[in-house]
Amino acid sequence: MSRAPLLFLLGLFPALPGMAAPSALPAVEVCFNYGCVSHRPVLFDAQRLQAVLQNLDEAGSPEEERARLAVAIGDLYALAAEQTPIGQDRGGNYADQGVFGRMDCVDHSTTTTRLLQLLEQQGGLHWHRVLEPARRTRGIIFQHYSAVIEARVASDDVPARRFVVDSWFVDNGKPAVILPLEAWMQGEGPDV
Repeated sequence: MSRAPLLFLLGLFPALPGMAAPSALPAVEVCFNYGCVSHRPVLFDAQRLQAVLQNLDEAGSPEEERARLAVAIGDLYALAAEQTPIGQDRGGNYADQGVFGRMDCVDHSTTTTRLLQLLEQQGGLHWHRVLEPARRTRGIIFQHYSAVIEARVASDDVPARRFVVDSWFVDNGKPAVILPLEAWMQGEGPDV
């Protein structure tokens, strides 16, 4: 029996007297195969997730947190690839054409937002908060989506800066590309 149905079944029955209830593992639903056609839950081992969170905790500034966050998202995608077919995903839309587990920008923006929310819920984001994904349109038919974070500001006089966290540009497990939202909206990012 796979792990997900077992955890579901364990959740249906309360713990017996004198027996500890099973601890819930942090989970995120990953989507893939373009347009979130396929979905799989990913359960993150607490110890491995803690290592990712520890690295984020060491950030001393918003800039450093974004640099560490790029790596953290890559690490979480690599961990998710151990339970799903997304390990076959390559940056852009053409290098993995026809492969089961490939991801387009809709899959990436949705899944990356969920991963960012997990990190936020676990107390891993000190300098940023997670927003809804952004969409940019170039020409008539070219659209691209990305996860978005916003830097927390110390005062109302300073406008908040927003950044995309775009894992679509890179192969599975590689650090995400983080750019100012304004630059990304103008088409900035790796050419894939």
